[in-house]
Amino acid sequence: MDTTRLVAGETGAWVVAQPGPVGGAGPGPLEWERRPVPEPGPGEVLVEVEACGVCRTDLHLAEGDLSPRVARCTPGHEVVGRVRAVGSAVGGFATGDRAGIAWLARTCGSCAYCRSGRENLCPRSRYTGWDRHGGYAGHLTADARFAYRLPEGPPAEELAPLLCAGIIGYRALERADLPPGGLLGIYGFGASAHLTAQIALARGSRVAVFTRGEAARQLALDLGAAFAGDSYDPAPEPLDAAILFAPAGELVPVALTALDRGATLAVAGIHLSDIPPLDYQRHLFQERTLRSVTANTRDDGRAFLAEAARTRPVVHVNRYPLRQAGTALADLAADRVTGVAVLLPQ
Repeated sequence: MDTTRLVAGETGAWVVAQPGPVGGAGPGPLEWERRPVPEPGPGEVLVEVEACGVCRTDLHLAEGDLSPRVARCTPGHEVVGRVRAVGSAVGGFATGDRAGIAWLARTCGSCAYCRSGRENLCPRSRYTGWDRHGGYAGHLTADARFAYRLPEGPPAEELAPLLCAGIIGYRALERADLPPGGLLGIYGFGASAHLTAQIALARGSRVAVFTRGEAARQLALDLGAAFAGDSYDPAPEPLDAAILFAPAGELVPVALTALDRGATLAVAGIHLSDIPPLDYQRHLFQERTLRSVTANTRDDGRAFLAEAARTRPVVHVNRYPLRQAGTALADLAADRVTGVAVLLPQ
């Protein structure tokens, strides 16, 4: 595989050729493909990729936990790049602007959910790196209405993870209903969790982290967590709210048990293994609440990016050249990534 030999008018991209395990002895699910640089359609922008975050959702797509919605789909939905062309009827972007392309790629705009400010629940929603080609590539196109204007100062690799890990963590934090100054429990401490913890801390809350990785526990403490233990450790005190980031359904009853009366557990992942049977008295009684988190709205994205610009969370970046996308996914699957993984052009 050669990711460098491209001719004028051509770009390269990784595609999910056949979903399957990453990091094994075989070639893996990703395959390199050369294709023409796409043309932006009406309302679209063409973006040249500067950085693309590696999300666990990409891993679910590559390994088949999420069924592909388009043949030979290019993953990646935490994209920072430069606008190289604009289609007709595009407002808000010009050639040369810095743009962010996130998970939510399009909604219908007319259903009851879209009209009531809940476009994340739109039945006809479409997603970057699932329904349309994403950022494991040199270029991609995107609906300009769902792209974000990004500041010029921060490095692309530090901005990219904000576009999913940050935004979905923000929505999960809102769904968890953490009271002011309360203790937030975080189960799993990867890309999204390490950003969400910093937002909660900046708001004046306390954070307790439960995760199996020793390096992740140390990072949590370094960032200001009051407690960092194993996934199954008891909480130091009843939690006022909790977020489950790990895609492990067996941790749902663990987290519910740790909640104080009237507290909420928000489950942040798009994919979760089976949840064991719950005991009503032990896990849900006394008005404990279990909630899912589904994608995000553009208002979530704008609100989070504004809050991140004020609080400036530290983004713990693991950099990979684009040619090593398969390695990045394998490291993510094996819990060898502390913080975030980001692909950068050669």
